[in-house]
Amino acid sequence: MDAGDGEVTTMREPCPWRILDDCGGAFAMGAIGGSVWHGIKGYRSAPIGMKYRECISAIKLRAPTVGGNFGIWGAMFSSFDCTFAALRGKDDPWNSIASGFVTSGVLASRFGFSTAFKSAVGGGIILACIEGLTAAINNWQTQQMKPQRPFIMDDPLGPAPTTS
Repeated sequence: MDAGDGEVTTMREPCPWRILDDCGGAFAMGAIGGSVWHGIKGYRSAPIGMKYRECISAIKLRAPTVGGNFGIWGAMFSSFDCTFAALRGKDDPWNSIASGFVTSGVLASRFGFSTAFKSAVGGGIILACIEGLTAAINNWQTQQMKPQRPFIMDDPLGPAPTTS
């Protein structure tokens, strides 16, 4: 499929670059979200007269850590996604669900098997919900793009009178 055909392509970057792309995107999302979260938290917990100073201090202290944590999650998720795509030979939603399962389990593995398994199940469920919602939205959008016959209403006043 040529990109000049006017069709929208859904192809993603090849796997080595996909990992870096997802890692960077996750870091940026975590850093921005962490800045907002910790900025508000620092502002609310500061004494009067020190609100803005504490807000900036909390952002500088905690936002990079949140961004780094998100970046690590993104890198691991994309690595597992590429691994499953290579092992299965196809790129479908099951790869993402399995990647969410394994990533959540690996990140929680330092707390023991029981906690890692519960976290893995939770991660798999969250990714299944995301993939299901994505499929539903794509289905709805394709239904909206199908050509439909025009709807012609009947004249509510009846046929026009004929004059002779």
